Parts: sequence; C-alpha cells; structure tokens
Amino acid sequence: MEKTTERDSKYNNLEQMPVYEILQSINREDHTVPAAVAKALPQIEKLVTVTAEKMKAGGRLFYIGAGTSGRLGIVDASECPPTFGVDFDRVVGIIAGGDGAIRKAVEFAEDDAEQAWKDLSAYNIGDKDVLVGIAASGTTPYVIGGLQMANKNNVATGCIVCNTGSPVAAAAKFPVEVVTGPEFVTGSTRMKAGTAQKLVLNMLSTAVMIQLGRVKGNKMVDMQLSNHKLVDRGTHMVMNYTGLPEQDAADLLLKYGSVRKAVEVYMNAR
Repeated sequence: MEKTTERDSKYNNLEQMPVYEILQSINREDHTVPAAVAKALPQIEKLVTVTAEKMKAGGRLFYIGAGTSGRLGIVDASECPPTFGVDFDRVVGIIAGGDGAIRKAVEFAEDDAEQAWKDLSAYNIGDKDVLVGIAASGTTPYVIGGLQMANKNNVATGCIVCNTGSPVAAAAKFPVEVVTGPEFVTGSTRMKAGTAQKLVLNMLSTAVMIQLGRVKGNKMVDMQLSNHKLVDRGTHMVMNYTGLPEQDAADLLLKYGSVRKAVEVYMNAR
C-alpha cells in the first residue's frame, strides 16, 4: 500500500509563512475533505446498515483506535447517550493505552496487537455486536489485532481509514476508506484525516440512531435533560408537538423526563 497520508505536504517553508497564509492554506486543504467523504458514501451506507441491524437486535457498537483516532471514537461514543438517550453501554469507545491516553499519549500502546482484544473482552463483546477500528494510516497494530480477533469471534467488523489497500481495511468486513491525501504539516493526520474520521463518525452514529427510532421528525426527542439549555430546548419541542404554553410544557417535560414520554402521555390523555 502507499501511505498517501504520509506524503510530503504541498506546502514548504511553513515557518516562514505569514499567519494569514498559514490559515488560508489549511482552510484550502480542509475544503477537500467533504469531497473525499462523499466518495466513500456507499461504504458508509453498508457499515450503517449492518450496525443498525445489530443494534436493533440488542447489540452494541464498539470503537477502537490509538491517538487522535481513538479519541475521536471516544468523543462520538460519549455523545450518543446525552444526544439520543441510549444507555451508556450501547456505544463504547476504547483507546490504546487506556483512559489515561485520552489526555496524554501512552508510548508504544498502539503497537500492541494483542491488547485491543483484551480490552474488548472486558465488555464481553460477542456476535451480536459491531466493532469499528479507526486508524488514519490503516496500519495500527492495536486496531488490526482487535479486528482480526473480532472476525474470529463472529463480530461484525468495520473501519475508518484514510489510505487505500491498508491492513486495517483488509481486516474489516465493512471498510470505509476516505482518502484525504497529504496533510498541510506532513504526516499530521490529526488534521484532514481527523476531520474526515469525525465526519464519518457523525454520519455513522446519527444515521444508526435515526434507524433505531431515536429521532422524531428532525428532533432529539430522547435527549437527556442534563442542563438548562437542553431543558429549554426540550420545553420548546413539547410546546411544538402539543400546543401547550411554555410553563405547562416545561412542567410536563420535567415530570416525565423526556420529550418523547411527555408528548406520548399528553397525546394519550386527550
């Protein structure tokens, strides 16, 4: 395989660039990312479809990765419960080196090909579940080893990589390859590759949650009411669905704890 993510930057002498030119150049490169994601939509569709099927049957979605890739998986997983009201164990993000690696890099953690399966085994991962490996280069041993062991245990496997023909993609039954090319700073895959991975993760989790019925119309009716902003947002949703005045809608929302439940109770009582 050719690691296009490791190719030399199109730009040189970055330290001599004026600040505005640096920003303009980074922005120019960032504009290429959505087009790269668009080319991978058929692959993303397949991964969404199998993930939704597994989760409808009670399965879970796991992400594994190292460094930036691992952190992006954890971000996506951690945002599913408050956004869509799913239990915290339905979408799980795991990073090489453990939770400490979220804030501080753990040296050589990504090079251990056996550790990912040990980490996953703590969750009793099985054939009802889906495992998505996230690796910009597509060569991370931690991710490769986890996917290979998952395949042996009949776990559905997918990946998000930014090179073609990678070992990670070869180990995944439902690979997603988003080729973002060389970075502005050579090899700094937290930039375009990271942006592409975030976009795909947004698509994956959001599309799956819609398939699971966690969105009504275009609203997050199962979101957790964890702060005043979300209570206010939920109140206006209830007002929109029921026609109730604001205080009555707020009282109903807080009594039943979710927009969906509040609206269902009100409609059934009419």
